Amino acid sequence: MRKEFQDILEAVSAGREATLSRQVGDRAYVRRFLPPERLVLLGGGHVSLALYEAARQVDFAVTVVDDRPAFASYARFPEAREVICASFENALPRLNIGAGDFVCVLTRGHRDDVTCVKYLLQGNEPRYLGMIGSRRRVKGLFELLAEEGYDPDRIGRIHAPIGLSIGAVTPAEIAVSILAELIAARHALPAREGILPQQNTDLDALRFLADDSRPAALLLVLSTRGSTPVKGGALMATDRLGNSAGTIGGGCGENEALLAARRLMGTGKSRVVTVDMTRDVAAMEGMVCGGTMDVLIEDLPSTEQ
Repeated sequence: MRKEFQDILEAVSAGREATLSRQVGDRAYVRRFLPPERLVLLGGGHVSLALYEAARQVDFAVTVVDDRPAFASYARFPEAREVICASFENALPRLNIGAGDFVCVLTRGHRDDVTCVKYLLQGNEPRYLGMIGSRRRVKGLFELLAEEGYDPDRIGRIHAPIGLSIGAVTPAEIAVSILAELIAARHALPAREGILPQQNTDLDALRFLADDSRPAALLLVLSTRGSTPVKGGALMATDRLGNSAGTIGGGCGENEALLAARRLMGTGKSRVVTVDMTRDVAAMEGMVCGGTMDVLIEDLPSTEQ
C-alpha cells in the first residue's frame, strides 16, 4: 500500500500526473495529483518579482524571461524553474507554450508587449494569457490586432488589463490581483464525474504517506455538503505521535477527524467519518463553516509491523 504513495510521489516529482483511486461502497473516487502548472512571466520587473514570490506559495512553477541581465537572473528569482535572459523574439520559440500553461505579459514597454502577444496569438493557446496595461492602451492594441487579422475570439480571451479589479496600486497589490485571477482560471475546468475537485499536489503530505518506516493514517475528503473549508480531494496524513502533513481544513473539524484516525491506526482497517459543522456545539467551538464533510480514514501500517 505504501508503494502506491511512493509511485505517486515519484511521478509528480518528475512532472507527471498521478492518481489515487478508492472504492467506497458502490462508488469509486479518483484523486488526481497534478504537477505544478507552469507560469511564464514575460518580463522580470517589480510586478513580476512580487508575482513570482506569491505564485510559488500556491504551487506554480515559474519561468521568467527578460532581456536585461539585472532582471533575468537566478539571484533575483532563486526558486524559479527557469530564468531566460534573451530578447523576447528569441526566447518565445524556446518556451514551447502549450495548452496547460499560464502566461503573463509584464514587459517594460508597449513594443515588447505587442511582440509577445502577436507571437502567442499565432501558436498554441495557453490556458491563461494576461497582459498588463491601462484600459486605453489595451483597447488600442486589441483594435490593432483585429485590423491585422488575428482571431477575434482569441483576442477576446486575453485577460487585459491583467488581474482582478481590486484597486491595486503597488507591485505587491497588483501581484495579488493577478494571482487571484490565475487561481480562478486554474479552477475553471468543468467538474468530471468521479474526479475529486481538489487536485493540488502537497509534496510534504505525499512524503509522509510514502514513508513506510512508521505507521500512519490517510485522511481523504470524499465529499462535502454546505459551506466547508476544503473540497473533496483535500488530504492529510498523521501518525501516532501527532505529527501530520497536509490539511483537511484545520480547526475543530480537522481535529475530530485526526482523533478518529489515531483510534483506527493499528487495526488495518478503513472507515468513513462524517465531520458535522452544522451543530450548535460546532458553532460554539469555532467551526463556523456550517457544512459537513465525509472523510475516508485509512490505516497505513509500516513495513516493520
